Amino acid sequence: MNSPRTLLLAFTVSCLGIAARAAPASAPNIILIYADDVGYGDLGCYGGTGVDTPNLDRLAQSGRRFTSAYATSSTCTPSRYSLLTGRYAFRNEAARILPGNAPLIIDPIKPTLPALLQTRGYITGLVGKWHLGLGDQDHPLDWNTAIAPGPREVGFEYSYHMAATGDRVPAVYIENGRVLNLEPDDPITVSYEGPVGSNPTGTSHPHLLKVQADKQHSGTIVDGTSRIGFMSGGAAARWTDEEMPDVFLERAVGFIESNQNRPFFLYYATHENHVPRLPHPRFRGASGLGVRGDAIAQLDWGVGVLLETLRKLDLTKNTLVIFSSDNGPVLFDGYHDGAYQMNGDHRPAGPWRGGKYSAWEGGTRMPFIASWPGTISPGPTEAMISQVDLLASLAALTGAACDATDGPVDSENHIDAILGRSEEGRSLLVQQSGGMKTLRQGPWKYIPPGRVGVRDKIGRSQVETIAEPGGLFFLPEDPAEQNNLAATYPAKVRQMRILLEQELDRGSH
Repeated sequence: MNSPRTLLLAFTVSCLGIAARAAPASAPNIILIYADDVGYGDLGCYGGTGVDTPNLDRLAQSGRRFTSAYATSSTCTPSRYSLLTGRYAFRNEAARILPGNAPLIIDPIKPTLPALLQTRGYITGLVGKWHLGLGDQDHPLDWNTAIAPGPREVGFEYSYHMAATGDRVPAVYIENGRVLNLEPDDPITVSYEGPVGSNPTGTSHPHLLKVQADKQHSGTIVDGTSRIGFMSGGAAARWTDEEMPDVFLERAVGFIESNQNRPFFLYYATHENHVPRLPHPRFRGASGLGVRGDAIAQLDWGVGVLLETLRKLDLTKNTLVIFSSDNGPVLFDGYHDGAYQMNGDHRPAGPWRGGKYSAWEGGTRMPFIASWPGTISPGPTEAMISQVDLLASLAALTGAACDATDGPVDSENHIDAILGRSEEGRSLLVQQSGGMKTLRQGPWKYIPPGRVGVRDKIGRSQVETIAEPGGLFFLPEDPAEQNNLAATYPAKVRQMRILLEQELDRGSH
């Protein structure tokens, strides 16, 4: 029987109409740095003042800095799904924030960004956060044996990652489908239904915690921090939070060094600055924003290490580096770590309203930087682009192609905008926040009738109800989305409502 991987390659070759072959000589290495919960206003190059980000600022100075770039969702799993599949996440009901033991939500038979690059001769690697599920829904996942399907089945030849997030169990590293350092006589059990084993939890042993947590995050304690969910076993395999940035960065650098003589694609999905925010001691106090800002400083340092690695290996001029984030910022997200109290005047979402979990602009308007010295002319651009477009854009750059009717139905080719050859971007895009979908068209934003929330300082949702016919905002003059112009421009509301309905329906049959 053919494996899903074999079927995918056969499908892709058929789609291309050519045999898989080596990448063209002009094809660059590609590094996609995908940060976690980093907002538009968290970087100095986007006007942030609370933490120094010299390496990301330098990356922006050497490349294109997009001011109208978007994640597809204001939460992580949906954005990551879109990034790798070229499909809006709402087209897959399973693409929501996943528990740590969820099955894989990407169909291995359909084209993905790494799988398409494989057909062009790229070696592909994942380092960092995954959070797209592991295993299949028909069989309980056994953490003590080979874990599949997973990153390999959707196109990553090498993978070193966590299963979900830093605040979810299992708190272990997985390399190429195997939990690292797992001892046979200490098997791992994971549950999101109730406690397993005799490990202390944040509820039963709060005095053991480095930082206090809310009820949701008060499951099994690992390395002095309670998590969402419960696990037993795997004592030797459990990570140390403060060492995580160095562990992931070492693997990312190793991947680059090992593959410097052939085209490579590295998806480097950092943990910073998702909770729990426990930066390495050498970064404590690196910012004026407490541990949240320190985690951003740590992220920036890691970017600097990658850029220096490229320089030492003489790969800078043959490597396209893209930086973005999965959703907007959040201050309190389950742990009482002082992020809200230390935030001061810093505006993590920049001029935009809202942040993570929100349908307001701050939930999906992202920093997005593309640098390829000698090829991309530096400078800012207002071209509108979505992360869902990376699949089609990078496929076009490398000569890959695929039938969008059975795969990346939402991905548009905007490689000319990324490379600075054009100021044209998308004409419209859909933004998602949970069950709510909104539409950006040119300078306009339409929010359908419903409830739009933002998180307050202790994690509660502050809700605003938008009545019929919805909210219409002119973003150049109203970035905070305070002035609803629906009554003034009813024809525009009707037009955008129809466009949104058409986008939601397209590709669903």
